[in-house]
Amino acid sequence: MNIGIAPLRQAADTLLSARNLKVHFSVRHSNNKATLRAVDGVNLDIREGEMLGLVGESGCGKSTLGKTLVGLVRATAGSIVFKGTDVAGQSAGAWRRLRRSLQYVYQDAGASLDPRWIVGRSLEEPLVIHANLPPAERKRQVQETLRAVGLRDEHALLYPHELSGGQQRRIGLARVLTLRPRLVVLDEPTSGLDVSVQATILMQLRELRTTYNLAMLFISHDLSVVRMMCDRVAVMYLGRIVEEAPTEELFKRPSHPYTRALLAAVPRPGERHVVDAPSLDGEPPDPSASYDGCRFRSRCPVAGSDCQAEPDLLEVTAHHRVACHRRPVHA
Repeated sequence: MNIGIAPLRQAADTLLSARNLKVHFSVRHSNNKATLRAVDGVNLDIREGEMLGLVGESGCGKSTLGKTLVGLVRATAGSIVFKGTDVAGQSAGAWRRLRRSLQYVYQDAGASLDPRWIVGRSLEEPLVIHANLPPAERKRQVQETLRAVGLRDEHALLYPHELSGGQQRRIGLARVLTLRPRLVVLDEPTSGLDVSVQATILMQLRELRTTYNLAMLFISHDLSVVRMMCDRVAVMYLGRIVEEAPTEELFKRPSHPYTRALLAAVPRPGERHVVDAPSLDGEPPDPSASYDGCRFRSRCPVAGSDCQAEPDLLEVTAHHRVACHRRPVHA
């Protein structure tokens, strides 16, 4: 059944929208120029106060997409509409003014801190650049933000190397929260941490989301954490979104073969059955190669002749979209 191309429905509380977003880089292979399509036609909405998960294998373009949405990487084409204004083509100066509202938390929080500065100075720096506040008010906001992420005032006097990995992650969060942003992109916020520290960070993210009414783009390989934390999930493969749905809908009824293969690898304690799907073999194709048709077809167990055409991201239910010629049509 052909259900036709469905436009991406924009909710009334949409904070940021990307449409046909592309980020291409020029690269060289054996002295030949090529184009690496890190992000290649992404449509995505992020709503006020929601946590949207973004998952996929390494190299699929997740981090590039996150950085592009907050202006750290310049888009090659497409639009990024934030609070009703297209900001994709804005100048570097305009993006700096937007930095108060759009923030990115790096996976390696310690590397984003100047090792020569005490924590307090690193936390105060965004306020010096972006806010015209007296020193006493800057200090008060730094203390308030430190407490919000579960740290004490005296942590402001320490250097980054004197902090544990978990404390560095919290400082990374505190550094962006001093500006009271509307959207925060979290790049693998719990990777490499002990389980107990991960739990602490995740609980604090939930509290911060409620306290500051933050929208969050949660980039992660850990699907069990994504299921616990996120309202919706977008699955990315080779620069494109191949499936997007409310979290429980996606985990209970995954429709794309790639999504099914990812979920089949997730252990589920106490459950007899997991998603019935073959394992995901091989590595993703070279993103600098030219593609005709579905980019997943070389690894797909159900690929057919119709997969030589690029599938559109279509609705299978009101809020569940899939880019696959073999997608089911749910009742």
